[in-house]
Amino acid sequence: MNARRRTRTLLAGCAVAAVLAGTTGVASADSTPAHGPTGDGAHALCKRVPKIDRRIQRALKRLDAGPGTRGSIARLQQRVENAEKAGHTQIATYLKDRLDFRESLVTNLKQRQKDLNDVRTWCQDNSGGKAAS
Repeated sequence: MNARRRTRTLLAGCAVAAVLAGTTGVASADSTPAHGPTGDGAHALCKRVPKIDRRIQRALKRLDAGPGTRGSIARLQQRVENAEKAGHTQIATYLKDRLDFRESLVTNLKQRQKDLNDVRTWCQDNSGGKAAS
């Protein structure tokens, strides 16, 4: 019985020592300050412009589609009307809030598209952002 108790104590002590050793390594790694970005990421952004543009166009196309397309404004509007006809006022209110957000999303995406066109022009004028640091 005494040997079992010593073995348990020894194992518990080893576990505590392992945990403490692990935490001191993490503490020393966290003490070094993190470095901030060295540039503005212009080159990487210039490389991603076509992908970003396709993504925005795809989202706008989906939002402007008819009621048969999932994620479209027309489909959500139809759901609001169906909820109102059925007398589900709480559902209609919730869906109206989603509809308002989705409509504001169109405005936001169109603004991003304009900004992205400005970025595309800048990238063409500045050799793809390679010279920017």
